[in-house]
Amino acid sequence: MLHKWEITIPCLSPELRRRAYLYLPRAYEEHPDARFPVLYMFDGHNVFLDADAAYGTSWGMYDYMNESGAPLIIAAVECNSVGNGRLREYSPFSHETASLGRIDACGRTLMNWLVHDFKPMLDANLRTLPGREHTLIAGSSMGGLMALYAATSYNRHFQRAACLSPSLWVAPHKVRRMIKHADIAPDTCIYMDYGSQEMGNHEESREALFSTCQALLHRGVDLTFRIVPGGTHSEASWRNQVPIFMKCLGF
Repeated sequence: MLHKWEITIPCLSPELRRRAYLYLPRAYEEHPDARFPVLYMFDGHNVFLDADAAYGTSWGMYDYMNESGAPLIIAAVECNSVGNGRLREYSPFSHETASLGRIDACGRTLMNWLVHDFKPMLDANLRTLPGREHTLIAGSSMGGLMALYAATSYNRHFQRAACLSPSLWVAPHKVRRMIKHADIAPDTCIYMDYGSQEMGNHEESREALFSTCQALLHRGVDLTFRIVPGGTHSEASWRNQVPIFMKCLGF
C-alpha cells in the first residue's frame, strides 16, 4: 500500500511543500503484531510510480515490492527541485561547479532532519524496527552520494546502504577523508554501482570510484561494487538494478 502526503522541512525550506511517500508491505496488514525494517530513499518522486517521476520513468519500487512481497517499509521524500535546490540539499560538502559556480552544502542539515525528525515521527506512528540493524538508505546520483554519506558519517543510524551512480566527482578528496575519519561499524554493508556508459560524464568519475571503493574496503565495509554493462545515468537503468541491490541489502 502506497501513501502520499505533503510535508515541509523547516530547517531547509519552510515555505516549500513537498510530497512524502510511504510504502507499507502486504505483511504489515496481514501480521498486525509484526514490526518491520525501514528503507529510506532520496528523490521520492522517482521511487515508486512512473506517473510521479520527473522524466516519466521511476525505479518501479511499487511493482517490485508488490511482486516480491519483501517485508520492508519504504519512506521517501521529494527533493527541492527549485533552481539548484537539489544540488544544495544532496551535497554533503560545499563545492564548485563549472556551470553553476559554488554550491553551498545543506546535506548535513537534511540528514539531521531525517534522523532526528522524520525517522522518529515514523517510528512513533508505525510498527517499525527502529534499530540501526534494521534501518537502510538508498539513492542515485547526488542521492547516491547522500546514501554513502549516511552510511559512513551517520553510521550509528544506518547499517546498510545502496549507492547507485553516486556523484563522487563533487569532491573526491572530501569523500575519501569522510570515509577515513568516520566511525564505521564492522557490520556495515554498502552496495555501489556505476553504469559503463556514464564513465565519461565526469573526468574524475573513474578514479573517484576506485579510490572510494578502496577506502571503504580499507575500513572493513562489506562492499558490493559493480560496473553495470550498458548502464546509463538514468532511472531506467537504476530500475534494472533494483533486484540486485535489494538482494545485497537483504531483501
